[in-house]
Amino acid sequence: MKLKIEAISISSERGTAKQEVEEAEVVPLGIEGDSHADNWSRQITILAQESIDKFNNEHGTQFKNGDFGCNIVASGLDVSKVALFDRFRFNDVLLEVTMIGKEPHPYNSPVYEKTGTNIMFTEGVFCRVITTGDIKKGYLGNLIQMPFKIKIITLSDRASSGKYEDKSGPEIKETLQKYFEKEKYHLQLESIVIPDEAELLRNRLTEAKEEKYAAVFTTGGTGIGPRDITVDVAIEECDKLIPGIMEMIRLKYGETKPNALLSRAIAGTMDETLVYTLPGSPKAVKEYMTEIMKTFEHAYIMLKGCGH
Repeated sequence: MKLKIEAISISSERGTAKQEVEEAEVVPLGIEGDSHADNWSRQITILAQESIDKFNNEHGTQFKNGDFGCNIVASGLDVSKVALFDRFRFNDVLLEVTMIGKEPHPYNSPVYEKTGTNIMFTEGVFCRVITTGDIKKGYLGNLIQMPFKIKIITLSDRASSGKYEDKSGPEIKETLQKYFEKEKYHLQLESIVIPDEAELLRNRLTEAKEEKYAAVFTTGGTGIGPRDITVDVAIEECDKLIPGIMEMIRLKYGETKPNALLSRAIAGTMDETLVYTLPGSPKAVKEYMTEIMKTFEHAYIMLKGCGH
């Protein structure tokens, strides 16, 4: 997606209209001299020129670019194709998308005062700085769509040798596909089947961490049998554990199915990768995924340093 900077605006106070400038310096915390430059995830805001033009036409207004409270107005931007953690490049400047739209709230701006709304609530793209540099009106740029990669690993000696059809991995895949139909990410799913071998799993988890996968879901090997090694390896590889999710699932289903309490399934993080180890039965996978997906996106956003 080819873009062009049509306007750059800054303000010394938050919640006020911004004033246009011909050029600006992007520093580690945002645009130098702008009130939103800070150590947080919404350092620079972007609006599409097309969104502003449409808004003015619909409301019969002639608001200036800075009136909307954004830093950069870019033409050629289709906001519907932007996903969280995509990146914008303008010359040496690289920005990462951390939020799209925000909670509507009243604030001191000519747009809100006259119309009671602002396209920043629905189409504002909020970013943080990855690399610094100068930006100028007229600079060309582009949107870099970042894949949201998830790896599904089935651990089963029988399935890996072809003696048994893997049904649990496909169950995870189907759940993720349905979930992401409604979410703005560029989903890439990878499914593999491996035997219950600790070193093989360790290698796959290491690869996922190094290649910045958003998440790894494993199925199988969460019990107490001699070949159940999944949880032990995952614990060794994770930086942090998230005990509440699996504890709640065990208690919820263990009330009516006591054998569910024997599962050692865990959730955790490896750097910027979420890890979920699920039991091996398709029915259990469905139950676990139902609960996990309730917090999945929020967990990932927190892991990336956005939200709280």
